[in-house]
Amino acid sequence: MARKEALSAQASNTLRAGKAATEVNGGERRAAKARPKVEVISSKVSYEGPLFRVYTDEILENGRKVSRDVVRHNGSVVILAIDDTKSKRDPMIVMERQYRHAAREYLLEVPAGKMEAGEDALAGAKRELLEETGFKAKRWRKMVRYFASPGFLGEFMQVFIAEGLTLGEAQPEYDEQIKLEMIPLSKLLSMIEAGKIHDGKTLISVMLYDRLRRGEKKKN
Repeated sequence: MARKEALSAQASNTLRAGKAATEVNGGERRAAKARPKVEVISSKVSYEGPLFRVYTDEILENGRKVSRDVVRHNGSVVILAIDDTKSKRDPMIVMERQYRHAAREYLLEVPAGKMEAGEDALAGAKRELLEETGFKAKRWRKMVRYFASPGFLGEFMQVFIAEGLTLGEAQPEYDEQIKLEMIPLSKLLSMIEAGKIHDGKTLISVMLYDRLRRGEKKKN
């Protein structure tokens, strides 16, 4: 009886080990499959300006030689600045309205800006919030990091939630003409549903924040 139990335990351990090995090997195979086989043959700067650089790269992608024009950028920070002093159920969101020439319209957006080379993302977020709005925040949380348009743009955007706001004096750059608006979260969500918000980072930030809030309420 003891020998049977020992054999059974040994067989069970062997099965578990085999399953674990299979899972590890499977994970390695999936990771290897996910990694693109890309070799950069040549890369030249086609344009360089104060905000970004455009590279024309010749690459070998899975055996095929192709050309790619890529906008290289230091990355950006996005700030969802929240004031819940009047209402925790429907907090106010700090918004900016400014003219965007590429879009040829005035857009309503959350504060955001380019990171300096080598700059820490949180430090950049604090700097941008102060410069554009005059606000400082006591509490900061990372929410999501994403690529804005990876088909041709190497820029990533790191979104922060900023809470515990205190107002100071804004220090916008010369070419920034920003009008600040405080809008309740519920109204922003209604505007999104009505198709009145056209800025991608604002759509992502506000909708994800609302989803996170709903999840926290369910837990509590």
